[in-house]
Amino acid sequence: MTDPKQALALRHVLWLLLSLAMVAAPHASRLPWWIVALVVTLAAWRFYVGYSRLALPSRWLLLMVVIGATLGIYFNYRTLFGRDAGVALLLVMLGLKLLEMRSLRDAMLLTFLGYFLVITNFLYSQTIPTALYMLVCIWVITATIISLHHALAEPPFRAQLRIAGLLLAQAAPLMLVLFLLFPRVSGPLWGLPQDAYSGVSGLSDTMTPGSLSNLILSDAVAFRVRFESPIPQPKQLYWRGPVMWDFDGRTWSAPRFLYGAPEFVTSKEPVAYEVTLEPHNKRWLFALDLPARTPPRAATSSDFQMLAFEPVNNRVRYDMVSYLEFSYGTAESRMALRRALQLPPGFNPRALEFAQSLRGKFADDRALIREVLAMFRNQNFFYTLTPPLLGQHSVDEFLFEKRSGFCEYYASAFAVLMRAAGIPARIVTGYQGGEVNQLGNYLIVRQADAHAWTEVWFRDRGWVRVDPTAAVSPLRVESGISAAVPRTGPLPLLVRGDLEFLRQLRLTWDLMANSWNQWVLGYTPERQRRLLTSVGIDDATWHTLTVVLLCTAALIVVVLSTLMLRRLKARVHDPAKIAYLKFCDKLRRKGMPRDPAEGPVDYARRLEHVRPDLASAVTAITQLYIALRYGAEASAAAVREFQHRVNQFSA
Repeated sequence: MTDPKQALALRHVLWLLLSLAMVAAPHASRLPWWIVALVVTLAAWRFYVGYSRLALPSRWLLLMVVIGATLGIYFNYRTLFGRDAGVALLLVMLGLKLLEMRSLRDAMLLTFLGYFLVITNFLYSQTIPTALYMLVCIWVITATIISLHHALAEPPFRAQLRIAGLLLAQAAPLMLVLFLLFPRVSGPLWGLPQDAYSGVSGLSDTMTPGSLSNLILSDAVAFRVRFESPIPQPKQLYWRGPVMWDFDGRTWSAPRFLYGAPEFVTSKEPVAYEVTLEPHNKRWLFALDLPARTPPRAATSSDFQMLAFEPVNNRVRYDMVSYLEFSYGTAESRMALRRALQLPPGFNPRALEFAQSLRGKFADDRALIREVLAMFRNQNFFYTLTPPLLGQHSVDEFLFEKRSGFCEYYASAFAVLMRAAGIPARIVTGYQGGEVNQLGNYLIVRQADAHAWTEVWFRDRGWVRVDPTAAVSPLRVESGISAAVPRTGPLPLLVRGDLEFLRQLRLTWDLMANSWNQWVLGYTPERQRRLLTSVGIDDATWHTLTVVLLCTAALIVVVLSTLMLRRLKARVHDPAKIAYLKFCDKLRRKGMPRDPAEGPVDYARRLEHVRPDLASAVTAITQLYIALRYGAEASAAAVREFQHRVNQFSA
């Protein structure tokens, strides 16, 4: 056992710097450059001090660095609290602690801080690669602790890693029991401050030209869906999100909430499915059009927007039921219809004039709509992910000059033409389509599947979906975004479908990620209750869980201890060695222990000086032991004689 106050050797400093650098490295891309440079400088300074055997810097100098770094972090983040500022402050303090590290006790404290730093990485990412990398970091930190406990005779590098791996393997069963049985709390696995969600992507409650085409460039998963029945056709997969009613000439926006009980009529069987929604820091919940159920802790507006009571800041799973064929809104209120006809004055005069001319030609609303869709289909309109910029009269420029754009361009222009022609219209944003993962039999909907379409109101039918994008690019609705965009388009690599090997690799990885999300990150109190019910524990209160947890943990400890003792006994199978260890143990209990590096002869000589009265007995036992262990092959009689002497020996 080493002395905690013992000075550190250079190899200990190197081990510690290696382990802390590994666990801090993922934060380098998230922190300001000056913080990264400061921490690297502090670590290099500590290495130089250890290498050159110089004195550590004075405390007043470290205090100045503390004050300066703290002020810098405050001015950079405008706070000292929260995820980003807290991690930055922790890394700076960790670097400064390196320059205060004088003894093994200080080094042990830094290794414990390294374990804590592992947790901070999960505040940013909880994926499988992050978990595997953090496991490697824990492995190296544990090996560092082993190195610190061998200050005099350090084992080889491989031996330290092997011992650390063995310790982690022994801890794995207890870790699994704690994960499964520890009382769960509602909410995410990792509680995060609000700034943890500042970078998530998703739909917004506003839509301007180019907003969805920017979202298309993201291959991030929006949500996954598992159907109880066969997956519907791609052209039926309209995932309803925010509904846009208000238009200011360029930007569409969704009202906060339209109160009222949604009503619909259908004669078809519903489709049941389960949605696993990724966090997007908004309140939108998505469902197949038309949702017939409201998830828990959410509400459905009169236009079938589903909004959670709180922003979706962690992964949410909910069961849904939807109808693919329906009619609703025949009894829409006059106020809502007036709102669906409003256009701002002074914007898009050419579009308004064109719509009035169409109204003069077509008295029937359906005929007018067919004419506009035919214009999109037959004239030189193009579907593109790199649409041109539009000015103040965005709809006019799109219809009569640019004629190329993404789905929000067509939906906006179509809705403006409908309103100008006296047909109530609104825009629905959400997602369309998705990719079927045959390996797991579920649907993956990515941000790249973001879409916008329109709904128009007929007196005899109510609100009816009209997707003008389908008139320009039918492949977008029937086969997905990857089929509608040329290979030279700026689609993310994971969204492209032209490389089958890459597609299979992507689906395999998504299956693993989805299983990780469902069974590890999504191990909720409900799942815990179902698991305990399956093993016969029906009413699992926290008292019950505590008792089961303690009993199971105790059983694991007993089993592991028994296996370790058997392994130790199996290693010491020599009866002469067993008897000699018994002899040493008798002396140890009398205050005369043998040092680990002390041989039998040296031990006997030391005992002769300490206890001359035992000299003859000790000498006889030692000589007999040496003859049995290192001499010629011992007979059974000699072994019995040695065991008898040890049994008779008394200090």
